[in-house]
Amino acid sequence: MQFIDEAEVRFVSGRGGDGAATFHREKHVPRGGPNGSNGGRGGDIILLADRNKRTLYDFKLQSHYKAKDGIWAVGNKAGKDAKDIVIHVPVGTIIFDAEDGEAIVDLAVEGMRYVICRGGRGGMGNLHYTNSVRQSPSFAQKGAPGDELNARLELKLMADVGLIGLPNAGKSTLLSTVTAAKPKIADYPFTTLSPNLGVVTIGDHSFVMADLPGLIEGASEGIGLGHQFLKHAERNKVLLHVIDAYPVDDSDPIENFKMIESELKQYSEDLYNRPRIIALNKSDMGIPEAEEDLLNRLEEFGVPVYVISAATSKGLDPLKWALWREIEDHLSKEVVPIIVPTYRSEDASAWDIEKSEIGYRVTGKRVIKLVEMTNLGNRDAVHMLYRKLKRIGVIDRLVEMGVERGDDVYIGDFEFAYEEW
Repeated sequence: MQFIDEAEVRFVSGRGGDGAATFHREKHVPRGGPNGSNGGRGGDIILLADRNKRTLYDFKLQSHYKAKDGIWAVGNKAGKDAKDIVIHVPVGTIIFDAEDGEAIVDLAVEGMRYVICRGGRGGMGNLHYTNSVRQSPSFAQKGAPGDELNARLELKLMADVGLIGLPNAGKSTLLSTVTAAKPKIADYPFTTLSPNLGVVTIGDHSFVMADLPGLIEGASEGIGLGHQFLKHAERNKVLLHVIDAYPVDDSDPIENFKMIESELKQYSEDLYNRPRIIALNKSDMGIPEAEEDLLNRLEEFGVPVYVISAATSKGLDPLKWALWREIEDHLSKEVVPIIVPTYRSEDASAWDIEKSEIGYRVTGKRVIKLVEMTNLGNRDAVHMLYRKLKRIGVIDRLVEMGVERGDDVYIGDFEFAYEEW
């Protein structure tokens, strides 16, 4: 399957069910009081990090997810809550707000859950609004709207070992030799256009190896596949730098090595300091004296070097054992986080008012939700909305800004004519 590492998806959680505005009716009980129950909660959209998911391909097939709305209350029977939608994504998926580019959450650990869109609360029935003064309220609350989000999903490849090196260094050949992966291979300076994964087995152990797009000079600045490659390399526990001992362009293998290392360092110090092993490849094509010279020159970098031939399988077992030991060392030092469900924090209570030639526009999630949950066809419900807006300061701010009777006030998609109550 083609590796898909980005996708744009729309998530919409369910709206809450409306509350009921009903009264108790029973024989011989002529003055039964209000008994309207509450509506059900709308369904959440939940993302779950799943190591069995390897790509974002599914989101290319389905790019819109909508949870069901909560059920309306009927009389004194409360509405049922809608079921949540749990969407499995690959471990290592980062969620961004597609509109402002803000990173919302990084699902970097198996089993991590995140409520990306919370379902709307069910509306209160008229029984909820009964008190000593208002003994027979004729209105109920509408269900709260759900959340909506246009999201961009980005997957940073999760592999134990990442193969780095120039195009045509032999990375794809190496991957195809030590795993069952079948990447495209060519005998000219060709770069892999998308990451390929394979599972390496050695003894009773196994680990995931990724052949990533080949680096070129300027990759840290985004040239070529640039950042597309480097963002994947960030997730690897160990980097295996494959050096072509006999480049087809007769360039110096050591200078090529230094160039790649420089690109890594410019991009990220953390990435540059990741454990590293060098595989000096294509030993079947040269002479021992030339290899000895390269090995002597590589000693100054203090990185373990293994002479291999990916094409003939020469030296691959020692290399695989060395990689496994590095992975084990990394795992022994890794701190396992405690994962709890979370939700993006935001100041939902903030609001503001703007004055224009056509009137006053009130903005703010809390205020808009109050209006959307009000039965605007019921005078008592509108009166309660007015009191709530006054309690949180909206009415007083309008007065300070010079609002007069009959002026237009816009809240969300609704238009009101200002009146004093």
